[in-house]
Amino acid sequence: MEEALKDSLVEQFRSYLDGIEELSPAPVAGSEADLYTLFVELAALRTEVRTESRLVKEALDQFRDVFQTLQSSQRTMEQELQLAREREREHERALLRPLLLDLLDLRDRLVAGMQPATAPRRPWHVVWRRTPPPKAEPWQEGQRMTLRRLEQLLHDRRVTPIDIVGRRFDPRLGRVVATRPAGGIDAGIVLEDVRAGFLWEDQPLRLAEVIVCKPVTGEGQ
Repeated sequence: MEEALKDSLVEQFRSYLDGIEELSPAPVAGSEADLYTLFVELAALRTEVRTESRLVKEALDQFRDVFQTLQSSQRTMEQELQLAREREREHERALLRPLLLDLLDLRDRLVAGMQPATAPRRPWHVVWRRTPPPKAEPWQEGQRMTLRRLEQLLHDRRVTPIDIVGRRFDPRLGRVVATRPAGGIDAGIVLEDVRAGFLWEDQPLRLAEVIVCKPVTGEGQ
């Protein structure tokens, strides 16, 4: 009985092994060669990836160098452009300065021509008849209009008069042409401007010619 059971179990195990062999896939011819080819392709791909990475890094380095060069060139161009603008501005000022000075001289003549002159003494018969004084001549009104236009032109060019009267004399803005004592006023205070001075864009264009208060004789003794 035991021998029969043993033989039966051996037979079943043999049948089981035969079934496993039938289910196992047959080895494919050349599989070892295909695996080798796969390894070779993977190695080539890795080498190619390394090469591409090196090329990309070199390209980035070159781009960085080019970018830095462009930045440096841009800064240099901006500096050169700023210098060119300053030179152009200085050249323009050098050309315009004599013209503005001529306009100031013309203004001085117009202002002097409009100052009231000492009226001559009228004859007795004119006074007796109470004749009204003569009206302003048309050319005087035209002179005033010309002066206003000229001053507007100077203002548009940023030329402004120097306010120096009543202040302590500043040699950067004026030149002393005379001195005189004045009671109650400190020495060095500008009493009068003989010729007006002007600024051009906050820089002296023409110095004022002024009369300055001088110390009174015996002062401080």
